[in-house]
Order: sequence, then structure tokens, then C-alpha cells
Amino acid sequence: METDFLVVGSGIAGLSLALKLAGLGHVTVVTKKGRDDTSTKLAQGGIACVLGQDDSFVLHEYDTMVAGDGLCHEDVVKTIVRQAPERIHELADLGVRFSRDEQGKGFELGREGGHSRRRIVHSGDFTGQEIEHVLVEKAIENPSIEVLEDFMVVDLITLCKLERPDKETTASNSNGDCINRSKDERCLGAYVLDSKTGKIHTVLAKATFLATGGAGKVYLYTSNPDVASGDGIAIAYRAGARIANLEFVQFHPTCLYHSKAKNFLISEALRGEGARLIDENGRRFMEKYDPVNMELANRDVVARAIDTELKKTGRECVYLDISHRPKDFIIQRFPNIYQTCLKFGIDITTEPIPVVPAAHYMCGGVVTNIWAETDLAGLFALGETACTGFHGANRLASNSLLEGLVMAQQAFERIRQRLDHYKGLKEVYVPPWDSGGAVDMDEAVLISHNWDVIRRLMWNYVGIVRSSKRLALAEKRLEPILEEIDQHYWDYIITRDFLELRNIALTAQLIIRAASQRRESRGGHYTLDFPHKDDWNWRRDTLLVRS
Repeated sequence: METDFLVVGSGIAGLSLALKLAGLGHVTVVTKKGRDDTSTKLAQGGIACVLGQDDSFVLHEYDTMVAGDGLCHEDVVKTIVRQAPERIHELADLGVRFSRDEQGKGFELGREGGHSRRRIVHSGDFTGQEIEHVLVEKAIENPSIEVLEDFMVVDLITLCKLERPDKETTASNSNGDCINRSKDERCLGAYVLDSKTGKIHTVLAKATFLATGGAGKVYLYTSNPDVASGDGIAIAYRAGARIANLEFVQFHPTCLYHSKAKNFLISEALRGEGARLIDENGRRFMEKYDPVNMELANRDVVARAIDTELKKTGRECVYLDISHRPKDFIIQRFPNIYQTCLKFGIDITTEPIPVVPAAHYMCGGVVTNIWAETDLAGLFALGETACTGFHGANRLASNSLLEGLVMAQQAFERIRQRLDHYKGLKEVYVPPWDSGGAVDMDEAVLISHNWDVIRRLMWNYVGIVRSSKRLALAEKRLEPILEEIDQHYWDYIITRDFLELRNIALTAQLIIRAASQRRESRGGHYTLDFPHKDDWNWRRDTLLVRS
């Protein structure tokens, strides 16, 4: 199978890029479940953008870098922040219905934690759902875009120089191993599993774009959808690309705590509109942790505060109370949260919401430049999969959708400017996928057991608060699981569930390694052994690369 451009992932980064690339050639979008099964669809808050008269790019940049706790790349911050208005109007022109102000002329701007001004462009509290709907609709209508659902990348195909009798250039083997690495190495596409048929296709492309989202499912409790299993990070690492800053896992402070609710986020926008965090006795507690910003402190501060309260009291949740605001305002501003909580017997207009922290966002990922290019020619990464340096050690609220939009534009511009560099390779031998003597795995418990062990291990040992001892134990306990997964990779026929387990296990290992290396506390990484920030030795990215 050949295409001009292979886009892996169908969230805001992947689809907005696909729509732009469609003017340059044929685009194949592969997504491992349904085309709208994405983190984008679950995003409630909105997109940070300077539009208010009392706001400025400098203020937004400052807020971003304060949240990033010293690790933001200033040039990247400026590029992304200053493109925001143009990208927002681009979405509006596509048909995204953003909430409007009282006059109906401008955008209604919300405020969230860490922001010094109102600058959150939103569609009620279902912004991501609105954006995803429009992007999917436009992609389906475009004759140059093919969306393949239930397709999952196994590994990338990379160009290697092998000593063959005919001196022919060949590609990597089915495990992603590139023999005799050279500066000429580049990505040619990917081996892709059709989950419905079990067939693994060889998909060749002039350029490949990883936009697979984050890795929240590495943890037991997460706000992420089931698809967020660290696929892009694991795939890129196996191919030899650098990975950065995986120790900075952002835990969202407020997910709904209810036995029947799965992964439902209570948006930070509630705190932006005055919601208060309280304990079981109705007492506010944020003044003990950040008396200046209180509930509007950055997410890492609020998440650690809640975690501390839960450990001190032995309670299973704290509460978020917005019932002091007018009922009509709450229902109009947060219709999705209001209706969802009501479904679980909680009326947020009259009572507080039980909440707990949960893994929410990966600030690290595949290292890219400002054009979304990775270390491998022909391979790009964008959205939550990538580490551009925009978020630093802790993401500012509502900057994630913005980054996905802008980096899609950046990647498109790079391709458009250098289209001649991305011509097809005519004399390249790409071996078909070889299953060898693999047989069907008849015991699904081999997957489900390890999946559960990894997620509990990461939550208990590599969670909001860490220690060197916990990290060492986590790494030791993960080793036999990784060995077992590697053996199963060769013994059994590949399935989507197994590939997700393989990617989760590798991503977990990389998070542990990164967290073990950083001997300080900064942003989303807090360790009991090194509780203070060390700018002299650690004001730098944590880099990991396959040896």
C-alpha cells in the first residue's frame, strides 16, 4: 500500500494536518479505533488564545513559561502563542461553533488556573467534541483523504544500508531494528495492523506523522480515553528517535469520583469561574498550599495538595463546590458537566462534586524541532505525542489543543516548502511482514493480567509523589514483564490488545528511567528525596534514546 502522507491519529493535530496536506497529495489517516475516539473529543476547557483588550502575547508567553517551571523553550512558546488567533479563526471558518460574547460579535473568553487573563476560547464545556466533529466531517468530505479505522501501527519502516549482494537499499526488519545506522536513515512508512482481519499491511509514505495522543492509560486512574496507550512514543523510540521529559506527567486535579463514572473530567474552567476545593467538612484547604492563587494555582500544585489531603485524612476524595454561583449560570456555562453529574445523582447547582486527581497529560514525548521534525528524516511528531519544549515541566491549561493546531500548521509548512525532499523512493526493497511460526494467543489473561499490574505499579510507585526507592522497585518489577512481552511478540500472532500492552510497558519503563534521572523536583515531577528545584544542574531536558 502506498500513499503520499501517512498520518497516525485522528485528533485535532492529525486531522487538521491531514486537511492541510490534502492540497499536496493523497493522505492516509490510520486510527486504531473509531475516527473520533480521541483525547480531543474529551477536551472540555478550550483553547488558550490572546484576544482580550487587557491581554497580550507577552502575558500569555509569561504564564506559559511560569507554568513550565524553567524548562519551556522560549522560541517555541513565542511561535505557538503568536499563531493562536489565526488558527482559532481558521477553525471558526471551518464551522466550529465557539461560544460568543453577549453582543454575539466576539468570542466568549473563559479563565483557567495559571492564566493571568481571560483567554480561553471555548464551546460551552464540550469544546473538543465540537472541534472533533467538524474536523472528522471535513476529512470525510475530502476526496484526497482516506481514513482507515481499526488500523494500528506495529512499527515504523526505516531506511537502512545493508550489505546485500546487489548493493540494493533495504528497509528495517519487522521489529523496527535498523542495522548499521547511518546519517542516510529515514522513515519510509509503517507496518500497520488491520484489527478486523488480523492482516499486517506494509504502508509506504513520503512522510509519516505521529499524532497518536498521550499515555494516560499507563496509569490506573486517568482522564484519558482507552486509546491513550503511549503508542507514538513507543513506536518512535523503537525506531531510534529521541524521547524527552517523560518524567513530567501532568495529573489533573479533578476527575469525577464515582463508582460508575469512567474517566470523566471536571474541567479546570469550574475553578476559573469560582469553584472551591473543600474537604468532607466543607473547609477550603488550598490556602495551606498556595495562599495567593488558591484554586487557580497551576495543576501540579493543586494535584499535590489534593494528594496530600487524601493521604493525611485517609479519605478517598475531596470536593469541588460551585453551588454558590447562580444556577442558570452553571447550567449555561457547564451544560455537559451538569448533565453528566446529574446522571450520577449529583446536582452541581446545589451540592459539591466528589473529585480525585488522575493522570491527564504527557508534557514530554518524541523530540521535535519547531517544524515537528524528529531525528529521523521523513518522520514528524505532533500534539501530545511530541515534545516541542512548549510545555516545559508542566502544561498551562488549554495550551494543548493550541499546540496541536499550530504544530500541524508548522509541519504542513515544512512539507510545502520542501516538497521535493519528500519524493517516493523507487529502488527501495521493503520486506513484507513475516509472522514466522507465530500462533494465536488463546489465553487473553496473559495480556489483561500484565496490563493491570503495570497500571497499578505506575500509580502506586510513579504517581504524583515519588521517591528513589519506589522508582527502583518499579523498574525492577517491570523487567520480567517486559521480557515476557518480548517473548510473546515472537511466539504469538499480533493483536491490537497485545500491541497496546507492548507500548504501555515500554512507555512505563521510559517514564521510570526519566524520573530516576531527574534528581530534583520541578513541575509535574515531585520526589521526596530531592524536594527542591535545582536550576544549576537540572535546568535542562531529560533525553532518552535507544542504544
